[in-house]
Amino acid sequence: MTVEKAPHSLRAATTRMAWPVDIDSRGALATAAAFLVTAGSVGSADAQQGPVQPSEALPSVTVDAPVVHHRSAPPRQSAAHVRARVALRRRAAPRAPVAPVQPAPAPGAVSAPAIARQPGSDPYADAAAPYKADRLASSAKFAEPILNTPKSVTVLTREVIDDKNATSFRDLARTTAGLTLGTGEGGNAFGDRFFIRGFDARNDVFVDGVRDPSVSIRENFFTEQVEILRGPSSSFAGRGTTGGAVNIVTKQAQDRNFYKADATIGTDSTRRFTFDVNQVISPALSIRAAGMGQQANVAGRDFVFDDRWGGLLAVAFKPNDQLKVTANYTHVYLNMLPDFGVPYNTAAGAPFTETGVPRNTYYGFVNRDFQKAKQDILTQNTEYAVNDHLTISNKFRYEWSLLNYLGTIPEAPNLTTLTYTGNPQSRYQVTTVLADQTDATLKYDLGPIKSTTSIGTEFSRERMSFDTYRGLTSEALPGGFNGTGSIMNASIFNPPNELPFSGTPVLAGNPIVTTVNTKSAYLIESVNYQDLVILNGGLRYDNYNISSWQAGKTVSNTSGLVNYNLGITVKPLPYASVYAAYATSANPVGGALDGSSLAYGGFNPIAPVNQVFSPQRNKAFEIGTKWELFDRHLLLTAALFHTRVDNALESITLNGVRGTIVSGASYHVQGVDIGLGGKITPEWSVFGGMTLMESRVDQSAMPSNVGLKLANIAHQSFNLLSKYQVTNWLEIGGQATYMSRIYGGTLLAANAGTSIPSHWRFDTFLEGKINDNLTVKLFVNNIFNTRYYDALYQSAAPFVFIAPGRSAQLMLSAKF
Repeated sequence: MTVEKAPHSLRAATTRMAWPVDIDSRGALATAAAFLVTAGSVGSADAQQGPVQPSEALPSVTVDAPVVHHRSAPPRQSAAHVRARVALRRRAAPRAPVAPVQPAPAPGAVSAPAIARQPGSDPYADAAAPYKADRLASSAKFAEPILNTPKSVTVLTREVIDDKNATSFRDLARTTAGLTLGTGEGGNAFGDRFFIRGFDARNDVFVDGVRDPSVSIRENFFTEQVEILRGPSSSFAGRGTTGGAVNIVTKQAQDRNFYKADATIGTDSTRRFTFDVNQVISPALSIRAAGMGQQANVAGRDFVFDDRWGGLLAVAFKPNDQLKVTANYTHVYLNMLPDFGVPYNTAAGAPFTETGVPRNTYYGFVNRDFQKAKQDILTQNTEYAVNDHLTISNKFRYEWSLLNYLGTIPEAPNLTTLTYTGNPQSRYQVTTVLADQTDATLKYDLGPIKSTTSIGTEFSRERMSFDTYRGLTSEALPGGFNGTGSIMNASIFNPPNELPFSGTPVLAGNPIVTTVNTKSAYLIESVNYQDLVILNGGLRYDNYNISSWQAGKTVSNTSGLVNYNLGITVKPLPYASVYAAYATSANPVGGALDGSSLAYGGFNPIAPVNQVFSPQRNKAFEIGTKWELFDRHLLLTAALFHTRVDNALESITLNGVRGTIVSGASYHVQGVDIGLGGKITPEWSVFGGMTLMESRVDQSAMPSNVGLKLANIAHQSFNLLSKYQVTNWLEIGGQATYMSRIYGGTLLAANAGTSIPSHWRFDTFLEGKINDNLTVKLFVNNIFNTRYYDALYQSAAPFVFIAPGRSAQLMLSAKF
C-alpha cells in the first residue's frame, strides 16, 4: 500500500504553525478550505505518480518564467465613493459615539483647539481657522482659491458673523471696513442701502449668485457666509457693481449629521431662538432645516421694536457620482416699528441729539407707523459631471418679497421755535424674480498649464411694483396735518408719538410698475502655470431691457452692455501672491428699480423730463498682494485701487426747470484696502480691515461741484474682531470699529454743508464651554453706549439715522 506524504516544506510549515489569536468562524472555514484544497492537490499528484524508483528518475524540466500581466491602475475614488463607503461603515459599526476625524494639520502646525470647530461650520472656511475663508462659493466663476484671485474680496464666514453678534445685514455693514450705511430717500426704499468703496450698491446684492433687487431688510439666520467683491464686477455679476457686489451664501444640506440650537435673552426685552439641523437620510440624500424667532426692542430708542421669524429647508440629492441636485427654500418675516431718525440742527452742524435732545427721543407715531418685510426665495441647482473635465450646471430661482411700511421722517426744523415737520414716507413694494443660469465648466491641462473655462448664460425677469399710502390724518390735532399727512410745528423736545389715529391707511392705487428682462452670456477663463503665474479674464454681454409703467404712461429703454476684466497673479512663494487687475462695469438708466425717478436711480413714467440716456461707464485699476501666514491659517491682503465713473447723471435746475436730468458728470474714488482673517496662533483668531479713500468730482454741470468730495460715505473706516482661547473651555473676544465723518449733499457732491461726526464703537464677548455639547456666550455691544449715527439723509434740511445704544445678550447653545 502506498503511503501518501505531504511535501517536506508543507510538513515543516505545519509543524511550525501556531495560532496565538482567535479567528472568527468564517475566517477559520476559509483558511481550512484553502489548506485542504492545497494539500489534496499535492497528495493527488503523488498518488498518481506512485513510488519513484531511482532508475526511473524523471528528466529535468525547464519552466518558462511566469508572464506578468500588467493590470490597469484602479480608478480614482471620487468624493461620492468615499462618502458612500463611510456612510455604509457607520451603519454597520456599533452605535457608539465616534469623534469626528479632523483634517491632518499642515507640517509644523499645532492642532486647533477643540472649542474652535463645531458641527455644521462654514464649508468654505479653513477648518482650523474659521475666521479665514479659503474660497468663494461659486467655483464656476472663481476657479482659484482667494489667495490666487486677482481681486479684493472680503468674506465674512459663519463664525465671524456669529462672533460679531450680527443678526442682520445692517449689523454687518456697521462693523465692516469699506461699507457705509445709507438711508432711504424720498424716492428710494427704506431698506438695506449701503455703499461699497463710495458707490451705492443697494441693487448689487446677490443671493447664491442670483441678483436680489428687492432692497429688503435681510436676516442672517440662513446665511453661511457673506462675500463682498470690491471694485467693478460686471463680468461676474452683470449690470451695476461700480464699487462692488455682495453675495449672500445660504446654508446647504451637508453630508454629516449635526443638531444645533441657540436660545438668547438680553436687554431691551430681547428673546431669540434659532435652530439648525442636518440629517443624512442615506448616502445619496441629506436634508437640512433651520429656523429663527425673535422678539426685541432696540437699545437706546423709545417705542421701537424689531420682531422676526423665519425658516429654511435645504435638500441635497446625489444618486451617483455624476449627478448632484440641491434645492433650498427660505422664508423670512419681519414686523417692526420703523425708526427714521432724528432731526438735524443746521446751525450747530450736528443732529439735535448732539445739542441737548435725549438720544432715545423717537419722532414717529406708534399708533400709525409700521414696517413689515417678507421674503420667499426658492433656489434649485442641478450639477452634472459629464466626465473628469466637463461639468454642466443649471440654477433656477424664484423670489417673492414684500417691503411694506409707513414711517415718519423728522425734517425741516425751525431753529427759532424749535419745531419740526413730521413727514410720512410710505411704500407697498412687491418684487418678483425669475432667473435661470446655465454654466459649462471645462477643466483641462496643457502640459504644465492647468486651465479652467466657464461659459454661461443667464435669463432673468425682475418685476417691482410699489405704491404709497393715503388717509394719514389724525383727529388729535385738527389742522395740524396737511393734505398728505405731515404734521407741522411739532416740538423737537416733545414729539407727539402717541397721537390717536382712528382711520386705517389705504393704498393710493397708483403704483409704478417696472420690469427688467435681461439676457446674458459670459466667458470666464483662468490659466494656472505651475501655481506660479495665474491669468484670469472675463467677458460678459448683457441685453438689458427696462420698461416702467404708471397711470397709463410708459417709459422704456434697451441697452447692450459689454464688460470685461483682466488680471494677473504672480506667486513668488506658495503662500504669497502679487496681482494687478483691470475691470469695467456699466449702469444703465433705471437700474435702481426702487427709485421713483431718475434722480434716485429709477424711472418715473409720468415725469415731463427726458429719462433715456446712455449707460454710466465705470472702470477700475487695482494692484495688490495676498499672504497666507502662520502655517497658512491667516490671510493678509492689501490693495491700491482707483475707480473712475464717466457719463454719470445729475439733477440740476436748467432754464428754470428744477429736477432736470443731465448726463456727463465724472468723478473718481481711490484708496487703500487692507484686510486680514484667520489665526495668528492656534488660540488667537483675528478678522478685520481698514479702508482709506479719497474722492473727487472731476466734471459736473454745476461748476461749484467740481473739486468736491462725494457725499454720504465714510472715507476712512477700520474694524478689528479678535478672540483668544484662554483654555479649552473659555474664549474671550472683542471688536473695535471706526468710521470717519460723513458729509451730506445732493445726488453727487458733498455740497450741503451738513455732516455727522466720526465715531468709535467697541464690543466684547465671552464664551464658556460647559461640556462637549453645551456652551454659554455673553455679548455686550457698544460697551460705552457711544452715541453715533448710521447715515445722513440726502437733503438740505436732513434727518439722520441714529444707531442702537448699549445692549447685552446671553446665549445658551446646544450642539451635537
